[in-house]
Amino acid sequence: MKKIMRSLGLMLALLTLTVVVSACGSKPLSQRNVLKTDQQSKTITWGVKADTRLFGLLDTKDGQIKGFEIDLAKAITKQMLGKDAKAKFIQVTSSTRMPMLKNGNIDAIIATMTNTPERRKQVAFSNTYFYAGQSLLVKKGSSIKNVKDLNRQKGTVLGVVGSDSVENVAKVAPNAKVLQLTDYAQAMTALKSGQGQALTTDNGILYGMSVQNPDYVVTGGTFVSEPYGIAVDKAQTPFRQAVNQSLKELRANGQYQKILHKWFHNVKGFDYEEAARE
Repeated sequence: MKKIMRSLGLMLALLTLTVVVSACGSKPLSQRNVLKTDQQSKTITWGVKADTRLFGLLDTKDGQIKGFEIDLAKAITKQMLGKDAKAKFIQVTSSTRMPMLKNGNIDAIIATMTNTPERRKQVAFSNTYFYAGQSLLVKKGSSIKNVKDLNRQKGTVLGVVGSDSVENVAKVAPNAKVLQLTDYAQAMTALKSGQGQALTTDNGILYGMSVQNPDYVVTGGTFVSEPYGIAVDKAQTPFRQAVNQSLKELRANGQYQKILHKWFHNVKGFDYEEAARE
Protein backbone atom coordinates (compact mmCIF):
# COMPACT_ATOMS: atom_id res chain seq x y z
CA MET A 1 0.00 0.00 0.00
CA LYS A 2 2.88 2.34 0.89
CA LYS A 3 4.50 1.60 -2.49
CA ILE A 4 1.25 2.48 -4.24
CA MET A 5 0.96 5.71 -2.28
CA ARG A 6 4.57 6.62 -3.07
CA SER A 7 3.97 5.92 -6.77
CA LEU A 8 0.83 8.05 -6.75
CA GLY A 9 2.73 10.82 -4.98
CA LEU A 10 5.50 10.69 -7.57
CA MET A 11 3.02 10.79 -10.43
CA LEU A 12 1.24 13.78 -8.85
CA ALA A 13 4.54 15.62 -8.44
CA LEU A 14 5.49 14.97 -12.06
CA LEU A 15 2.07 16.12 -13.23
CA THR A 16 2.36 19.32 -11.20
CA LEU A 17 5.82 19.97 -12.61
CA THR A 18 4.54 19.45 -16.16
CA VAL A 19 1.72 21.93 -15.60
CA VAL A 20 4.12 24.52 -14.18
CA VAL A 21 6.59 24.12 -17.05
CA SER A 22 3.78 24.33 -19.61
CA ALA A 23 2.44 27.46 -17.98
CA CYS A 24 5.88 29.08 -18.09
CA GLY A 25 6.24 28.30 -21.78
CA SER A 26 2.87 29.71 -22.78
CA LYS A 27 3.16 33.33 -21.78
CA PRO A 28 0.78 35.68 -23.60
CA LEU A 29 2.37 37.38 -26.60
CA SER A 30 2.17 40.72 -24.80
CA GLN A 31 4.51 39.38 -22.08
CA ARG A 32 7.14 38.00 -24.45
CA ASN A 33 10.11 39.76 -26.00
CA VAL A 34 9.91 38.56 -29.59
CA LEU A 35 13.08 40.37 -30.66
CA LYS A 36 15.21 38.70 -27.96
CA THR A 37 13.71 35.29 -28.69
CA ASP A 38 14.38 35.69 -32.41
CA GLN A 39 17.93 36.92 -31.77
CA GLN A 40 18.60 33.76 -29.77
CA SER A 41 17.06 31.42 -32.34
CA LYS A 42 18.37 33.40 -35.35
CA THR A 43 14.90 32.95 -36.86
CA ILE A 44 11.89 35.16 -37.58
CA THR A 45 8.53 33.51 -38.24
CA TRP A 46 6.58 35.42 -40.87
CA GLY A 47 2.91 35.14 -41.84
CA VAL A 48 2.78 35.34 -45.64
CA LYS A 49 0.33 34.90 -48.50
CA ALA A 50 0.71 31.84 -50.73
CA ASP A 51 -2.02 32.65 -53.27
CA THR A 52 -0.91 36.11 -54.42
CA ARG A 53 1.25 36.22 -57.55
CA LEU A 54 4.23 38.60 -57.37
CA PHE A 55 3.92 38.94 -53.58
CA GLY A 56 3.66 35.39 -52.23
CA LEU A 57 2.70 32.38 -54.32
CA LEU A 58 3.22 28.67 -53.69
CA ASP A 59 5.38 27.06 -56.38
CA THR A 60 3.89 23.59 -56.83
CA LYS A 61 7.11 22.33 -58.43
CA ASP A 62 9.26 22.67 -55.32
CA GLY A 63 6.72 23.47 -52.60
CA GLN A 64 8.30 26.87 -51.87
CA ILE A 65 6.43 30.17 -51.46
CA LYS A 66 7.95 32.83 -53.72
CA GLY A 67 7.41 36.53 -54.29
CA PHE A 68 8.39 40.09 -53.47
CA GLU A 69 7.28 39.86 -49.83
CA ILE A 70 9.08 36.54 -49.37
CA ASP A 71 12.39 37.95 -50.63
CA LEU A 72 11.92 41.13 -48.61
CA ALA A 73 11.21 39.14 -45.44
CA LYS A 74 14.38 37.10 -46.01
CA ALA A 75 16.40 40.30 -46.49
CA ILE A 76 14.94 41.92 -43.36
CA THR A 77 15.66 38.76 -41.34
CA LYS A 78 19.33 38.75 -42.32
CA GLN A 79 19.63 42.51 -41.87
CA MET A 80 18.19 42.23 -38.34
CA LEU A 81 19.77 39.00 -37.11
CA GLY A 82 22.86 38.38 -39.26
CA LYS A 83 23.79 36.61 -42.48
CA ASP A 84 23.23 33.13 -40.99
CA ALA A 85 19.69 33.96 -39.81
CA LYS A 86 16.68 32.20 -41.33
CA ALA A 87 13.19 33.33 -42.24
CA LYS A 88 10.43 30.83 -41.47
CA PHE A 89 7.17 31.18 -43.41
CA ILE A 90 3.65 30.24 -42.36
CA GLN A 91 0.80 30.64 -44.82
CA VAL A 92 -1.97 33.07 -43.87
CA THR A 93 -5.04 34.52 -45.55
CA SER A 94 -6.65 37.93 -45.17
CA SER A 95 -8.99 36.49 -42.54
CA THR A 96 -6.48 34.35 -40.57
CA ARG A 97 -3.44 36.63 -40.39
CA MET A 98 -4.57 38.80 -37.45
CA PRO A 99 -5.70 35.91 -35.21
CA MET A 100 -2.47 34.01 -35.93
CA LEU A 101 -0.40 37.02 -34.90
CA LYS A 102 -2.43 37.52 -31.74
CA ASN A 103 -2.08 33.82 -30.85
CA GLY A 104 1.70 33.99 -31.24
CA ASN A 105 1.81 31.55 -34.17
CA ILE A 106 3.82 34.12 -36.13
CA ASP A 107 6.13 37.00 -35.18
CA ALA A 108 5.00 39.38 -37.92
CA ILE A 109 2.68 39.68 -40.91
CA ILE A 110 4.04 40.60 -44.32
CA ALA A 111 1.03 39.76 -46.47
CA THR A 112 -0.27 42.66 -48.62
CA MET A 113 -1.72 44.17 -45.43
CA THR A 114 -2.79 47.80 -45.66
CA ASN A 115 -1.99 50.08 -42.73
CA THR A 116 -5.40 51.48 -41.71
CA PRO A 117 -6.65 53.34 -38.60
CA GLU A 118 -9.02 50.47 -37.81
CA ARG A 119 -6.24 47.87 -37.90
CA ARG A 120 -3.94 50.08 -35.82
CA LYS A 121 -6.39 49.59 -32.97
CA GLN A 122 -5.31 45.93 -32.89
CA VAL A 123 -1.71 45.84 -34.15
CA ALA A 124 1.27 48.10 -34.78
CA PHE A 125 2.67 48.65 -38.27
CA SER A 126 6.15 49.16 -39.61
CA ASN A 127 6.96 51.93 -42.05
CA THR A 128 5.47 51.43 -45.52
CA TYR A 129 7.32 48.89 -47.67
CA PHE A 130 5.00 48.99 -50.73
CA TYR A 131 2.65 51.78 -51.69
CA ALA A 132 -0.35 50.28 -53.45
CA GLY A 133 -3.72 51.63 -54.49
CA GLN A 134 -7.08 49.91 -54.87
CA SER A 135 -8.24 49.30 -58.43
CA LEU A 136 -10.38 46.97 -60.59
CA LEU A 137 -9.62 43.92 -62.70
CA VAL A 138 -11.99 43.30 -65.62
CA LYS A 139 -12.11 41.22 -68.77
CA LYS A 140 -10.72 42.93 -71.86
CA GLY A 141 -13.49 44.79 -73.65
CA SER A 142 -15.60 45.20 -70.52
CA SER A 143 -17.93 48.19 -70.39
CA ILE A 144 -16.66 48.84 -66.87
CA LYS A 145 -13.67 51.18 -67.18
CA ASN A 146 -13.66 52.56 -63.64
CA VAL A 147 -15.45 52.40 -60.32
CA LYS A 148 -18.04 54.98 -61.48
CA ASP A 149 -19.14 52.62 -64.25
CA LEU A 150 -19.46 49.84 -61.68
CA ASN A 151 -21.70 52.03 -59.55
CA ARG A 152 -23.80 53.27 -62.49
CA GLN A 153 -24.36 49.77 -63.91
CA LYS A 154 -25.09 48.32 -60.46
CA GLY A 155 -22.69 45.51 -61.29
CA THR A 156 -21.33 42.78 -59.03
CA VAL A 157 -17.83 43.26 -57.69
CA LEU A 158 -15.80 40.40 -56.27
CA GLY A 159 -13.58 40.67 -53.19
CA VAL A 160 -11.86 38.59 -50.53
CA VAL A 161 -13.00 37.99 -46.94
CA GLY A 162 -10.81 39.88 -44.45
CA SER A 163 -9.65 42.48 -46.95
CA ASP A 164 -10.63 46.13 -46.53
CA SER A 165 -11.17 46.40 -50.30
CA VAL A 166 -14.82 45.34 -50.05
CA GLU A 167 -15.56 48.06 -47.49
CA ASN A 168 -13.78 50.64 -49.64
CA VAL A 169 -15.69 49.82 -52.81
CA ALA A 170 -18.99 49.91 -50.90
CA LYS A 171 -18.25 53.55 -50.05
CA VAL A 172 -17.35 54.69 -53.55
CA ALA A 173 -19.81 52.46 -55.43
CA PRO A 174 -22.79 51.97 -53.09
CA ASN A 175 -25.03 50.71 -55.92
CA ALA A 176 -22.73 47.79 -56.72
CA LYS A 177 -23.39 44.33 -55.35
CA VAL A 178 -20.57 42.64 -53.45
CA LEU A 179 -19.61 38.97 -53.46
CA GLN A 180 -16.84 37.91 -51.08
CA LEU A 181 -14.69 34.82 -51.65
CA THR A 182 -12.24 33.02 -49.37
CA ASP A 183 -9.08 33.85 -51.34
CA TYR A 184 -7.87 35.44 -54.56
CA ALA A 185 -7.75 32.16 -56.47
CA GLN A 186 -11.48 31.66 -55.84
CA ALA A 187 -12.20 35.29 -56.66
CA MET A 188 -10.41 34.98 -60.01
CA THR A 189 -12.31 31.79 -60.81
CA ALA A 190 -15.57 33.58 -59.99
CA LEU A 191 -14.64 36.47 -62.29
CA LYS A 192 -13.88 34.08 -65.14
CA SER A 193 -17.18 32.27 -64.66
CA GLY A 194 -19.15 35.51 -64.83
CA GLN A 195 -20.22 35.70 -61.19
CA GLY A 196 -19.03 39.29 -61.16
CA GLN A 197 -18.13 42.04 -63.62
CA ALA A 198 -15.01 43.15 -61.75
CA LEU A 199 -12.62 42.01 -59.06
CA THR A 200 -11.33 44.63 -56.64
CA THR A 201 -8.25 44.75 -54.45
CA ASP A 202 -4.86 46.45 -54.42
CA ASN A 203 -3.38 47.14 -57.85
CA GLY A 204 -0.18 45.25 -57.00
CA ILE A 205 -2.19 42.06 -56.48
CA LEU A 206 -4.28 42.72 -59.59
CA TYR A 207 -1.13 43.18 -61.69
CA GLY A 208 -0.10 39.68 -60.67
CA MET A 209 -3.48 38.30 -61.71
CA SER A 210 -3.31 40.06 -65.09
CA VAL A 211 0.17 38.62 -65.75
CA GLN A 212 -1.23 35.14 -65.17
CA ASN A 213 -4.49 35.89 -67.05
CA PRO A 214 -3.68 38.06 -70.12
CA ASP A 215 -7.37 38.37 -71.09
CA TYR A 216 -7.95 40.44 -67.95
CA VAL A 217 -6.68 43.98 -67.37
CA VAL A 218 -6.28 46.44 -64.50
CA THR A 219 -8.45 49.48 -65.19
CA GLY A 220 -9.68 52.79 -63.80
CA GLY A 221 -6.56 53.93 -61.97
CA THR A 222 -6.62 53.85 -58.15
CA PHE A 223 -9.45 55.15 -56.01
CA VAL A 224 -8.09 54.36 -52.50
CA SER A 225 -4.50 54.51 -51.23
CA GLU A 226 -3.24 51.20 -49.82
CA PRO A 227 0.15 51.53 -48.05
CA TYR A 228 1.43 48.08 -47.05
CA GLY A 229 3.08 47.72 -43.65
CA ILE A 230 4.49 44.84 -41.63
CA ALA A 231 2.11 44.14 -38.75
CA VAL A 232 3.40 43.19 -35.29
CA ASP A 233 1.90 42.91 -31.84
CA LYS A 234 1.45 46.30 -30.16
CA ALA A 235 3.59 45.25 -27.20
CA GLN A 236 6.57 44.39 -29.41
CA THR A 237 7.99 47.89 -29.86
CA PRO A 238 11.68 46.80 -29.93
CA PHE A 239 10.87 44.29 -32.70
CA ARG A 240 8.98 46.89 -34.74
CA GLN A 241 11.82 49.39 -34.35
CA ALA A 242 14.33 46.77 -35.51
CA VAL A 243 12.18 46.03 -38.56
CA ASN A 244 12.00 49.74 -39.42
CA GLN A 245 15.75 50.12 -39.07
CA SER A 246 16.33 47.12 -41.33
CA LEU A 247 13.93 48.48 -43.96
CA LYS A 248 15.78 51.80 -43.88
CA GLU A 249 19.13 50.06 -44.35
CA LEU A 250 17.82 47.88 -47.20
CA ARG A 251 16.57 50.97 -49.02
CA ALA A 252 19.91 52.71 -48.47
CA ASN A 253 22.07 49.83 -49.68
CA GLY A 254 19.95 49.15 -52.77
CA GLN A 255 18.70 45.67 -51.83
CA TYR A 256 15.10 46.86 -51.60
CA GLN A 257 15.20 48.26 -55.13
CA LYS A 258 16.75 45.06 -56.50
CA ILE A 259 13.99 42.93 -54.97
CA LEU A 260 11.29 45.27 -56.29
CA HIS A 261 12.77 45.20 -59.79
CA LYS A 262 13.13 41.41 -59.72
CA TRP A 263 9.40 40.88 -59.27
CA PHE A 264 7.82 43.81 -61.12
CA HIS A 265 10.09 44.63 -64.09
CA ASN A 266 7.85 42.69 -66.50
CA VAL A 267 4.58 44.21 -65.28
CA LYS A 268 3.09 46.58 -67.85
CA GLY A 269 2.25 49.99 -66.42
CA PHE A 270 3.94 49.39 -63.06
CA ASP A 271 5.08 52.62 -61.36
CA TYR A 272 8.30 51.99 -59.42
CA GLU A 273 8.45 55.43 -57.83
CA GLU A 274 4.88 55.15 -56.57
CA ALA A 275 5.35 51.63 -55.20
CA ALA A 276 8.62 52.52 -53.44
CA ARG A 277 7.15 55.54 -51.69
CA GLU A 278 7.58 55.52 -47.90
